[in-house]
Amino acid sequence: MFFEKKNNKATFKKQTGDLTRPSKDNPDEKKQSTSSTSEVTTKTDDWQPISDSTDVFIKEVKEQIHSPADLVIRYVTDSITILYIDNLIKEDILNGKILPVLQNIQEGTPSSINSQLPLSQVNVENKLNQSIDTMLTGAVMIHVAGHALVTMVIIPARESRGLSAPENESQVIGSQVGFNESLSTNISLVRRFILSKNLSNEKLKVGNQTNTSLSILYIDGVASEQNVNTVRQRIQALDIEDLIDSAELAELIDDSSLSIFPQMLLTERPDRFCDGLLSGKIGILVDGSSMGILCPYSFIEFFQSREDKNLRWPIATFIRLLRFLAIFISIFFTPMYVASLTFHYEVIPQPLLVPLSESRARVPFPPILEALFLELIMELLREAGARLPTKIGQTIGIVGGIVLGTAAVEAGITSNILIIIVALCALSSFITPSYMMGNVIRLLRFPIIILAGFWGYYGIMLALCILLIHLLRQTSLGAPYMAPFYPPRLKDLGDSLIRLPYPFIIRKSPNARVEDSDYSKMHVKLKGNKEKVKE
Repeated sequence: MFFEKKNNKATFKKQTGDLTRPSKDNPDEKKQSTSSTSEVTTKTDDWQPISDSTDVFIKEVKEQIHSPADLVIRYVTDSITILYIDNLIKEDILNGKILPVLQNIQEGTPSSINSQLPLSQVNVENKLNQSIDTMLTGAVMIHVAGHALVTMVIIPARESRGLSAPENESQVIGSQVGFNESLSTNISLVRRFILSKNLSNEKLKVGNQTNTSLSILYIDGVASEQNVNTVRQRIQALDIEDLIDSAELAELIDDSSLSIFPQMLLTERPDRFCDGLLSGKIGILVDGSSMGILCPYSFIEFFQSREDKNLRWPIATFIRLLRFLAIFISIFFTPMYVASLTFHYEVIPQPLLVPLSESRARVPFPPILEALFLELIMELLREAGARLPTKIGQTIGIVGGIVLGTAAVEAGITSNILIIIVALCALSSFITPSYMMGNVIRLLRFPIIILAGFWGYYGIMLALCILLIHLLRQTSLGAPYMAPFYPPRLKDLGDSLIRLPYPFIIRKSPNARVEDSDYSKMHVKLKGNKEKVKE
């Protein structure tokens, strides 16, 4: 007998786990279900053999997949029958390479078919359930009458969009290609950047209904083996019905799903993804998703862009500092306005008191309601612009903001100064390179505004303390979320708030250390004609 060769450790474990078949009499192994018949069928599917009778085999396949309308059954010869799902296979390969061989084959046995087909992915299965799962991923089942085996020819045909520039992570200097929804295409993009034999690729499947394929990518000897094992175990421990997108997987396997802060980066840029792998991180690519996952990831790294490494270090440092200034403006400017007008008039400069009083003379609401009202309008405009088509969304955002802002001031609902502050806060929130972290910054403003409206600057300080405590308690795959500031790592500060010149930066992520690794001891020193020296 010939069996399908699997490189995936998790799949091999799942297949060999059938040798220790669970007892039906053990109540701990039974699921609570209203239909005991379907429960027994689910448990015994892996043990159901393939019938040597063609008619019985076709009947069993139809029963397993509920006789779908796109199931194609073709009788090639008197003894050879093929089954496949329409539009899931490459029919040009089927008609050009498979059918001519089957029609001219002399000895109709699974072994002879396996040896004569001019294709690489040809396997022989003896279990009905596994062969059906393979067919649903894009394979042709070849059954020979009189043999309790089936030959699987894997020729998947999945429609996917062509490669294009990333839409959410644009940059001026650097690569202009992004991931798409094809797992194989995304892996090929990664291998185009990293031509290393140490690049490891482990394939798993998640979801009882969707059976979604995903790949865990890391560089052997660079990534921490403990982190790799943690990611692998968390994914294998998932018992879910469906997995559609990588964002769902990131929330399912992170350290704290209740936190609003993302602990894993979602990126659509292959260059940023590969840069993370080279820094010792673990990457995850999910079939059907155009976003890759990188972990572990620290808080400070969410505000770094791949383009920072393509710019000269003084310019990159200035842009990074500008991002952190924008974060402070986006979170605290509106709460400071509310706190100053409600409790702390003494902090407002004297020349600004008169125009501020004049602008608020006609406003009937307290500053907290005024600020929440404008912030809510800004969020509505932002969401409307994002959900509408591109050209209409831009028009709605610009025209809606101008019209509503002007009308609100003329109606006496808000003041001119608050409109400027809210617009500045909204503009600052767009500077964050990570869309997920940008959403967190947008959300943080609202509770801080409420605390500022009740307790002034004391409320802002309370919110800041709670925020810092929460960040210090967070981890990403067990690594400190606030690294390299807590715990302090002086040699990792060169690529955090600032970006030092390359000769002074060690090529290593602060959260992905490998002890006793030659890679972790390598760095570039400026010596003579800028040679690379290994220490």
